Amino acid sequence: MYPAAPRCCTGCVVNLAGENVLNPFRRWGDAFCKEVISSRVETTKTLAKAIADADQPPNAWVVVTGVGYYRPSPTAEYTEDSPGGNFDFFSRLVSSWEAAALIPDGPTRGVLVRSGVVLGRGGGAISQMLWPFWLGLGGPIGSGHQPFPWIHIQDLAGFICHALENECLQGVFNGVSPSSPATSNSTFTQEFAAALGRPALLPVPAWAVRAVFGVERAVMLLEGQKVVPKRTLESGYHFIFPDLSAALKDIVA
Repeated sequence: MYPAAPRCCTGCVVNLAGENVLNPFRRWGDAFCKEVISSRVETTKTLAKAIADADQPPNAWVVVTGVGYYRPSPTAEYTEDSPGGNFDFFSRLVSSWEAAALIPDGPTRGVLVRSGVVLGRGGGAISQMLWPFWLGLGGPIGSGHQPFPWIHIQDLAGFICHALENECLQGVFNGVSPSSPATSNSTFTQEFAAALGRPALLPVPAWAVRAVFGVERAVMLLEGQKVVPKRTLESGYHFIFPDLSAALKDIVA
């Protein structure tokens, strides 16, 4: 069950827009890159301008971006204050996306949520992996050692509501589970297979990922970041699913 709409959300705006970067049916080229950018940056600019020009602007404005802002690393841990945003296409995309969300003057409170992989029923990452894993064809991607930043969809929705309800909250918050820094792709694979009661014995080689998604996009699957929700926890938000095993069992139940 998802959180109820916050009592104070009259005149609040939440932007979740963005073309699916990992759509395997779309070739990674200039045309698709432009769609990816436009669906995030231009949509956000349009909404931000509408808010800035409104006679009665909303109380709060939440934009969900991504942890691609941080440089992939098997060891470094990133909080909301960590540097990033200027080392590859995806980090620069997040920087442009977040810059587009800024409304310098006016009463509207801005919140940026850098989300990890969103786990939930009926869509997103789980929907693409469910049938291969159910058929016993799942396995780690590449080495499997890469960090896997994640959040249950109920917690993403829950934190958005929390941010809307608490008028003191603004700025950047990492939308990942507290146990996310300790989760690797291999850990996720084993936990997901266990939740389904299926084996996970067939690793996906790195060359196959690059062949399907292209070298630039493949980085999103073959590498990862250890992201810590420091400000998110300090804000007083209590995660519904801080543990990966419980989150996956809830999703596949």
